Amino acid sequence: MDETGHDHRQPAPGDMAALAERHARYPDAQIRALLNTTRTIALVGASANPARPSWIVLKYLLDRGYAVTPVNPGLAGQDLLGRRVAASLAEVQASLGDQPIDMVEIFRNSAAAGPLVDEALALSPPPKVIWMQLGVRDDAAAARAEARGLTVIMNRCPKIEYGRLSGEIGWTGVNSRILSARKPVLAAKGVQKLTIAERGRRGD
Repeated sequence: MDETGHDHRQPAPGDMAALAERHARYPDAQIRALLNTTRTIALVGASANPARPSWIVLKYLLDRGYAVTPVNPGLAGQDLLGRRVAASLAEVQASLGDQPIDMVEIFRNSAAAGPLVDEALALSPPPKVIWMQLGVRDDAAAARAEARGLTVIMNRCPKIEYGRLSGEIGWTGVNSRILSARKPVLAAKGVQKLTIAERGRRGD
């Protein structure tokens, strides 16, 4: 346990094996529930370059109604897609008062994921969800977060998952792996936007 009160001991091998198996695949119902209940997102590693995946994901999530705060100390204080860039997770949390960040999305490499998870765990209150972007995984950090009661998703992209669950991803010829005779639910606003509401029902 360090001076901040965090326990950085590695979980037992058996625990890590169980964690790896648990995070090998996530049920659609779990991903849908997380995306449905999430409102505030801190996107760590946001870029001002429209060609970067983090910029594309930021725009996509904003277009779907999420309150996304880009986090990048090199861009702090600037506006990115109409949102003020924060220097740190602590700055995002301070703007929310006593309400926790719903989701911290880590758009950095796996080597940076552990320290960012610890930074998130140091927040008061801590966030509800840690989401590591596609290609990003740190099982030990995930174990630390889960031990504190957080939900962890690794090696997944919320844009891709939203597009897959809504059916939008099928417009590009990608298999959504969802079979249903029910029609996807169109968003109330926007052109050709689908929601992740249960098919055949309009969401709230």
